[in-house]
Amino acid sequence: MEKARHLRLLIKITFFLFAFSLHAQHVNELTASLDGESNQIEIKQRFVYVNNSKTTLNSLYFYDWNNAYSNNTTPLSKRFGEDFNRSLHLAKNKERGFTIITSIVDDSYGGLNWERTSGQDIIKIELSKPLAPNESVELFLTYTLQLPNDKFTKYGHKADGGFYLKDWYLTPVVFKSEWLLYSNKGLDDLYTDIAKTDINLIFPRGLFAASNFDYSNVSTFPGGQRMTLKGENRKSCQIIITPQKQFTKHITSQLTVTTDINASKYDDISQGISINRVTKFLNENLGSYPHRNLLVSALDYNKSPLYGLNQLPSFVRPYEEQFQFEMMFLKTALNSFLQETLFLDPRKERWVNDAIANYLMINYVEKNYPEQKLIGKLSNVWGVRGFHLAKMDFNEQYYLLQMLSARRNIDQSLNTPNDSLIIFNQKIANRYKAGLGLAYLADYIGKERVDSTIIDFYNVQKLVPKTNVSDFREVLKQCADDEIDWFFDEYVGTRKKIDFKIKKIEKTEDSITFTLKNKRGTNVPISLFGLQKDSVVSKYWFSDIDSSKTYTIPRSGEDRLVLNYDQKIPEFNQRDNWKTLNGFFSSNKKLQFRFFKDTEDPYYTQVFYVPIVNFNIYDGITPGMRIYNKTFLERQFNYDISPTYSFLERTLVGSASVRYRKYHGKSGLYVSNYSIGGSTSHFQENSRFTTITPAISFGWRPNDLRSNRRQSLLFRHRNVFRTIDEGVLADQSIDLDLANNPDYSVFNIRYRNFDNNIINYKSSLLDFQHSSEFTKLSLELEYRKLYESNRQLNLRFYAGKFLRNKTNSDFFSFALDRPTDYMFDLGYLGRSEDSGLTSQQIIIAEGGFKSQFEDQFGSDWIATTNASFNLWRWVELYGDIGFIGDRSENARFVYDSGVRLNLVTDYFELYFPIYSNNGWEVAQPNYANTIRFVVTISPRTLTGLFTRRWF
Repeated sequence: MEKARHLRLLIKITFFLFAFSLHAQHVNELTASLDGESNQIEIKQRFVYVNNSKTTLNSLYFYDWNNAYSNNTTPLSKRFGEDFNRSLHLAKNKERGFTIITSIVDDSYGGLNWERTSGQDIIKIELSKPLAPNESVELFLTYTLQLPNDKFTKYGHKADGGFYLKDWYLTPVVFKSEWLLYSNKGLDDLYTDIAKTDINLIFPRGLFAASNFDYSNVSTFPGGQRMTLKGENRKSCQIIITPQKQFTKHITSQLTVTTDINASKYDDISQGISINRVTKFLNENLGSYPHRNLLVSALDYNKSPLYGLNQLPSFVRPYEEQFQFEMMFLKTALNSFLQETLFLDPRKERWVNDAIANYLMINYVEKNYPEQKLIGKLSNVWGVRGFHLAKMDFNEQYYLLQMLSARRNIDQSLNTPNDSLIIFNQKIANRYKAGLGLAYLADYIGKERVDSTIIDFYNVQKLVPKTNVSDFREVLKQCADDEIDWFFDEYVGTRKKIDFKIKKIEKTEDSITFTLKNKRGTNVPISLFGLQKDSVVSKYWFSDIDSSKTYTIPRSGEDRLVLNYDQKIPEFNQRDNWKTLNGFFSSNKKLQFRFFKDTEDPYYTQVFYVPIVNFNIYDGITPGMRIYNKTFLERQFNYDISPTYSFLERTLVGSASVRYRKYHGKSGLYVSNYSIGGSTSHFQENSRFTTITPAISFGWRPNDLRSNRRQSLLFRHRNVFRTIDEGVLADQSIDLDLANNPDYSVFNIRYRNFDNNIINYKSSLLDFQHSSEFTKLSLELEYRKLYESNRQLNLRFYAGKFLRNKTNSDFFSFALDRPTDYMFDLGYLGRSEDSGLTSQQIIIAEGGFKSQFEDQFGSDWIATTNASFNLWRWVELYGDIGFIGDRSENARFVYDSGVRLNLVTDYFELYFPIYSNNGWEVAQPNYANTIRFVVTISPRTLTGLFTRRWF
């Protein structure tokens, strides 16, 4: 069997080598002169394009990715905005990159017509005559590159006078029955044809250069330096130019490595030994590298680092220097090795390279560092070593981070185009899922077979101009005795979750009969282990389980059956994977209390506790204990109990909630939430409020997960119970209905539709409330526009109307600047205050005014508009206008204006009133008391500010 398989592969290798020899290379010759003062490169390029297709071509397309930085309408700039990165949108002209094309002529020196496509980073060249298959055309191109500032994508000119050139000159677009026109979106996925390239580079003196191409010694002349770079069967030349010499060459028995990856506490000799160790591993597990030089740069590593604890500052990094250096070098070397030699479509088929690279990284750790823990040396620290996280092996991070995406229902299939992935999936989750997939397949069909197949695939396909996923699928199928279509059809081609459980067990003296349930219907194989204490005594694979199947296995001393015991399968939920064979209640898990949040341990029922501190001026600082079951991975059922102690009131306060979240599909109605929660606190001295709220909510999102648009519909019934101090009741200013009817309930429906985009933010909220005393309806619209000049326009419109109002006070009325918050939704530090610092806190709700008016309530209707526009950075002018009406009275026209310091929108802002219905407020006494502020102290809310770009 093995001999026949290798014979077929040998025949296939011979065929590919023959076919490749018939595929003529393009010829690319450049003379590039870099000016260090202007950051420009003058280029004269001769390109011989060979039509290797079966189609006659009338025009050619070339990538000009440098021009993607030219303005705010390119796909690169738009993607930055989607990712909450406004650096390119607000870039100055001197920071941008662009290309000025002087001329494009053919071999007859006739000028050719050309134009830019809509993305502005691809040019279309009209040929003077049709180009038939196997014929070639010679082009001469003259153009100037204005390099961008490297702050956008790390490519371009650096502040220290260095340069990082990647995807910089014009290269041909790949033609596969049609032109594959991929704009630059900052994803490092240029898909261009291979060519025989010679570059004559002239650059300033005093600089040092390194490249992925072969390059000769640099010669100097009075005006600068010159170096020649050559590449055979290469895609694009990468050049790193630095003010100091920081790259070194390591000549190993396998290949020559040029690198600047360094470890300050790891000596040079040891680094050399580690580099030799890694290159030997690459040679043994992939094959010989076909080029003379492999560039492994720290810049490339920083663009795709080892995410996790090793991103912490060096003084708290938990890994040994040798391990950390080798993993940094291995990851970067693997990515460069594969990108330079396996020419799959990186935008649509990147997962194959990711699968091979991450699978080999898993193998490297298993082989060389089998005892390495996920958190390294921290796993031995007192107070940490008891956590399940401390017991996890280093390779378990792949499952953990991939499942972080799946549990949040934001996972995407492996064959999703690279530019359609959200950042977290593009950089982490999908890469890890691909590597886990190969490890899963290796466990199923045999590790030796997958290892040898990767070598065979690499040696057949390296330097083949247009490799496809189908080639990878074919070679894997040839190595397997079992059917593996499930791997490509289910695991790669869908985002279906894998989830099995053992339903029931019947046992005799010599056999065990059990039923396996496929909870998600994903048709993939599942492993079953028989354990005696902690030793594996049997292992089986079961496949083709559509819903449920019953099996019988011989009894070999097992006292427990466990699905996916070695966790090779990235299963969605491992908490129901085991059954014991001893006793009726033996399936119950042990209860485990753990300080602080931990990773999920499938063999325990985990309860977490952590000290917390809250604050408001009535309760003061309220320390307490939070008890909850939420792990680092999201769970469907969550409870959260947070009792705290009020030192000012000398009583217990706090909150509690129970929530069940059900995720549906990828788009449309994607989530439902069912919850009941309650809280209790004080709203005045010795005056307590308690809320109990059952709620149901639904969420919708578009098919494109990169879109920031979301819709939600909430149904809730807020029940409020209050006890009011007699001293407060004696206050003549107290509302009568507050005293006579302290308790109330409000049924609330809220529909929200928003697009959280940093350039164009749009939001609408429709709110309906009904209680025994009133019925009201309100609408809120919000729009923010960020202009190229860094000016931001903020507009908000609010309108509300009572459909029914039987109240005798303004407690439930619409408010201009400080609603009473009878629903207890707003995070007031002092919700009942009418003087002092906390009374100046403002939360933009209802009318949204900033000035404080004696009569700010409306018992019938309200309509207001809030606007602001920045003068310089975070300094803005604001203005509010509107009408507010009481029952049986004429509406009042209100307005205010002032200066807003928009330090962090919605999180920390200051408002300085200037002119309003109150007159010139800035000239009135006690002006400091009129200054308003917005502040957010919730850690969860602040965390969202930094994580929103990832998800």
